[in-house]
Amino acid sequence: MHLDQLIYEGKAKDVYQTNDEEVLRMVYKNQATALNGKRKEEILGKGLLNHQISDIIFSYLMANGIKTHFIENVSKTEQLVKRVEMIPIEVVLRNTIAGSFARKFDQVEGTKLTVPVIEYYYKNDALDDPGINESQIFALNFATKIEMDEIKKQVLQINQLLYKLFKDINIDLIDFKLEFGRYHGELILADEFSPDNARLWDSKTHKSLDKDIFRKKQGSIIPVYQDVLNRLKNRNEAI
Repeated sequence: MHLDQLIYEGKAKDVYQTNDEEVLRMVYKNQATALNGKRKEEILGKGLLNHQISDIIFSYLMANGIKTHFIENVSKTEQLVKRVEMIPIEVVLRNTIAGSFARKFDQVEGTKLTVPVIEYYYKNDALDDPGINESQIFALNFATKIEMDEIKKQVLQINQLLYKLFKDINIDLIDFKLEFGRYHGELILADEFSPDNARLWDSKTHKSLDKDIFRKKQGSIIPVYQDVLNRLKNRNEAI
């Protein structure tokens, strides 16, 4: 495979091969999407902000024992990551009722769940990422029971870490999506963590600090994402 050959084109990131078969270059894009990619818009500066936010989050998780695909940053919008065999499952953890969960069960948004809820979705844009349960995951050989048990364990641990982190900067972690991959016999966290794949609400005003601003056409996401980044940076500087 040639150096810098594009091997995956995503809605928010592109992934390229490097001269090391074990290492990929991930590039954050300015593209924002909604309705599973049906609505697209270029937003200058979005890739830069998402890269910085995800970098802080992944560094925090790694410092607290979570293994990830991250290797190093190579520019303001690019990073080198380990080549992993992605499990085609999006794992969603919900702490508070919002979005599709509220609509599906006719519940009031903002209601705190008594326990965190974990949901699984088959990562397939052509099928609109349908919900999938564990028995279906096993039957389709997407992952083993041992792997799913490990994913659940890691997701709950990540939730505890991130819930505390965001609480420290007056943000409620409502819900988020994670993806995992196989790397030399281990399951490790991959993809990104940013306001693109998490619901973040200001603890006092309960206003959205995430991509719901774009989905609901409530204005520009740039100042909102910048606010999240600034809070994370200020916390790190204060430590």
